[in-house]
Amino acid sequence: MAGALGVGPGVLALLLLWAVAGLLLLALLRARRARVAAVPLSLGAAALTAALLLFPRDGPSPAPPGAPQIVDTFLIGRFVLLAVMSLVFLGCLFLFLIYHLMEPLYAKPLHSS
Repeated sequence: MAGALGVGPGVLALLLLWAVAGLLLLALLRARRARVAAVPLSLGAAALTAALLLFPRDGPSPAPPGAPQIVDTFLIGRFVLLAVMSLVFLGCLFLFLIYHLMEPLYAKPLHSS
């Protein structure tokens, strides 16, 4: 069942999810007091994406007997890439927290009359 542009409805749902999340992130980052809400929003969108990818609606159709079996030979490389990307994401999040959210605010000098 193809949706628009030759892709399925699941890809369109993920595209819509990240488009809405991106627009909300831009709106939250423009507001002064709501910048902290951008991190939970992006984590929520990532969690919803993971849930949509890990729990598909339809199961795979059984292969007919005698059909060639498809084997994923790059599985370990994909897991290594996922681990490296996760470490980079956590490092960037840590640096964001230190250098942006926990930046000290200095008091303005008082002017005596």
